[in-house]
Amino acid sequence: MKKSLFLKLVMSLVFLSACATGKTQTLEEFYKDAKIEQVDQVTIQDGTTGASKTITNPEQIDEFLNLINVIEFTPQKNQEERLGWLYRITLFDGEQEFQFTLNQINGTYYDSNPDIHPIVDDYYKQLAE
Repeated sequence: MKKSLFLKLVMSLVFLSACATGKTQTLEEFYKDAKIEQVDQVTIQDGTTGASKTITNPEQIDEFLNLINVIEFTPQKNQEERLGWLYRITLFDGEQEFQFTLNQINGTYYDSNPDIHPIVDDYYKQLAE
């Protein structure tokens, strides 16, 4: 009887921790929490082709960050594992880096408001090869 109760308790805790999600916050809040203070390089990787483009020009970095910094990310109710991604973005501050996809940050799936996909897609397509 005690084993059964203990097993149920453990399974309940595992289930609850699997359902735990982040909180709604802006992209800037996410990377500031990750100790990224001064972004000096941005890499955007296309998930469909594997190609990536890197931005090192400070003006271009500021332009890109100004487009995406205020986007709010709200945790999705469904946190089931998914396959694939459209774009992966890595922000660098020297050796420190913060990496995310358009719908997943730190292992949690999010909806973005406004939708980040068209913003990143347009910007990526405008970047030189």
